[in-house]
Amino acid sequence: MKNVLVTGGSGGIGTAMCVGFAQAGYNVIVHCNSKKEQAQNLAKVLHESYGVKAFAVQADVAVRQQVCRMFDEIEENFGSLYAIVNNAGIAQQKLFTDLTRDDWDRMMSVNLGGVFNCTQEAVKRFMLPNHSGVVLNISSMWGQTGASCEVHYSAAKAGVIGFTKALAKELGLSGIRVNCIAPGVVMTGMMSGFDEETVNALREETPLNTLGSPKDIADAAVFLFLGVNGGFII
Repeated sequence: MKNVLVTGGSGGIGTAMCVGFAQAGYNVIVHCNSKKEQAQNLAKVLHESYGVKAFAVQADVAVRQQVCRMFDEIEENFGSLYAIVNNAGIAQQKLFTDLTRDDWDRMMSVNLGGVFNCTQEAVKRFMLPNHSGVVLNISSMWGQTGASCEVHYSAAKAGVIGFTKALAKELGLSGIRVNCIAPGVVMTGMMSGFDEETVNALREETPLNTLGSPKDIADAAVFLFLGVNGGFII
């Protein structure tokens, strides 16, 4: 079985992806930052329900030392890593003129810096030596279009898209595929700060008149683990 690390695996989208990968036969490493018990419980369920190996790891993806320690633990327990899903992230709604430098720095260090930290460790330690692997980054449609009152979030997610395109071109000949999913509005805990009127307005602005579910993203993630065009289109 191949091993996959899902950062932010204890969250709404992360949990759905962990389940999706386990159903597809992957061993799953469930990452968390603060929800350790939740991540451990999920790993136990994955093992008992799907017969795969699963365990939880903890780290702040913005802190390189913690990321290195996490990868040491992965190497010790699993030996190798086939794929990483960079899903860990934070969100914040705030007027641009009210943003502090700390707001900006934290958003960038987690949502973009975390992708850099985790991807570089995965590529250097496992993927390049094995001449094989998959990097899947979770961005956002706001990284494509921009969102009012989410300038720092939009900028970080746009950076993830650029990071993905560039790295895909750099690693393709090494047998490593790099993809990105840019979800629309998905009903997870990150939406808890929005009132019903705002959620309904977002639904009405969506051509299909429906909002996404974590399973929608999980299905796309599992599909993207299969190469379908050889990277011809980036």
